[in-house]
Amino acid sequence: MNPYATLVSEYARFFREGKGYAMGGYAPAAHPPVPAGAPKALIFSPHPDDECIIGALPLRLRREATWNVINVAVTQGSAKARQAGRLAELQEACRYIGFGLIQTAPNGLEKVTPKCRAEDPAHWAGMVKVIAGILAAERPRAIFFPHEHDWNGTHIGVHFLVMDALTTLGSGFSTFLVETEYWGQMTKPNLMVEVSEQGLVDQVTGTSFHVGEVQRNPFHLLLPAWMQDNVRRGSELVGGQGGAAPDYGFATLYRLRAWRDGAVTEVQAGGRNLGLAENAASLFA
Repeated sequence: MNPYATLVSEYARFFREGKGYAMGGYAPAAHPPVPAGAPKALIFSPHPDDECIIGALPLRLRREATWNVINVAVTQGSAKARQAGRLAELQEACRYIGFGLIQTAPNGLEKVTPKCRAEDPAHWAGMVKVIAGILAAERPRAIFFPHEHDWNGTHIGVHFLVMDALTTLGSGFSTFLVETEYWGQMTKPNLMVEVSEQGLVDQVTGTSFHVGEVQRNPFHLLLPAWMQDNVRRGSELVGGQGGAAPDYGFATLYRLRAWRDGAVTEVQAGGRNLGLAENAASLFA
């Protein structure tokens, strides 16, 4: 028998079965306590669910280095009837995965898009002030936010919202910038982070708490396949064209830079693979 037939049929079977698994409702995953004064990482999430989807490196920081990882709910979605429900789902997802949570507004910010940035500068400036205030108050060691070509209008809007907020904080503010991808792939990621099986379990489970979203599109079940494809892409895009692929089963791609003296600064030459043997905090030394 062709073994690849078994491989593909098993992938298909697990995907079908996964559609019947309970969404949310699981006891929180185990997390070490966060010590006083721990470094902070802020995840600026365009929508509830992004914190779990792109959260591989934040989760490793939370567990390997006991960082204080906080999700900033930039929006709670555009469907007003769902905003309260999405917040409740988000609260449970963050509790499960061990992230703190900051709301930007009672129902999240509205119209976080490049169109608003271009056509409604007064509204945009008010949102920039909100994000700048969070950055100034929290003083994070690192921030996570989408790259500028992440396809979805709100994802792209959050990129520019965070970048515009940084420019208002003066030259004394510094932090590491970790740009993320989901809907649109980065052409030049410079960091591939290996994801453990347990870490992936928790990301899939955490995403499942966003019941209203995964009922219409079960993308939590597709996270393993996405992370396998990230290994394929990252082996070339991060490791170098024609380079040997690291022996990772799952990975997430990022772009790591820094904000220093009022500008974006490169912090590493070329790409870097972060395997499970290394502590994630070594990226931010």
